[in-house]
Amino acid sequence: MPKNTGLDLVKRVIYILIGSFIHAYGINALLIPHNLLTGGLTGIAMIMEYFLKLPISITVVLLNIPLFIAGYKMISKRFVYLSIVGILSLSFFLSLTKNWTLSIESPMVAAIYGGLLLGVGSGIIIKNRGSLGGTDIIAVIINKYFSVSIGVVTNLFNFLILAMAIFMFDIELAMYTMIAIFVSSKAIDALQEGFNHKKTIIIISDHSQEIAKELMEKVGRGVTFLEGEGAYTNTRKKLIYIVVRIMELSRVKDIVRAIDENAFLSIIDTKEVEGKGFDLGNLY
Repeated sequence: MPKNTGLDLVKRVIYILIGSFIHAYGINALLIPHNLLTGGLTGIAMIMEYFLKLPISITVVLLNIPLFIAGYKMISKRFVYLSIVGILSLSFFLSLTKNWTLSIESPMVAAIYGGLLLGVGSGIIIKNRGSLGGTDIIAVIINKYFSVSIGVVTNLFNFLILAMAIFMFDIELAMYTMIAIFVSSKAIDALQEGFNHKKTIIIISDHSQEIAKELMEKVGRGVTFLEGEGAYTNTRKKLIYIVVRIMELSRVKDIVRAIDENAFLSIIDTKEVEGKGFDLGNLY
């Protein structure tokens, strides 16, 4: 996205609203009907609704107020502003979708699809520099001042939620809650890293120029030459460096083998690529 422009901010707010709606719908339609939980302060708010009948849409805001104050002072104003948009819109959509339930009898299915919706919603919000408050803010503060991994802090809070689920419900429901949290985290990772996995390929061949020409013409990807030297032979060679989408991998192999069947290929998983030719479109 462009730098801090008004249009950029509007786009981020719109996507945060979309993410909050998806997250809220996942909670009301799939998790609450089966007494399942999610991680962080939202999970605590759900426990308070189950046992104290306090509306989750209100509790989730009240629990976050002191964290927003701390985040405003210790992180950044922009992060907190977007997080406030996230948590207030989540509260609104939790109230709006309160009676929107799906007729799913299996708690396992509800946990999987509920976790998926929560992860997609959270992933969209995080991708747009916001958060749903709660443990996100705590984790960022602890990471900033004590260099403890955000993932470690989040996992500790999720472990606490699971322990409470075992104590207050039973181990079976705690297991389904764990599944929902796991699926949610994987969905968040997928949105951050992208669905279209890429491969980085390094090619060593005596026919580098010819291979590079064919790759640029037939695959349509940019190619970079790297200077290399064999440790045993001391022979200098041009190494080919190229990043392709996974569906283009077999075509690259065919091109290389057709020119030099003795070429050496090193193929590496690449989680994220930014730049020309790898635009994710208008989603973010």
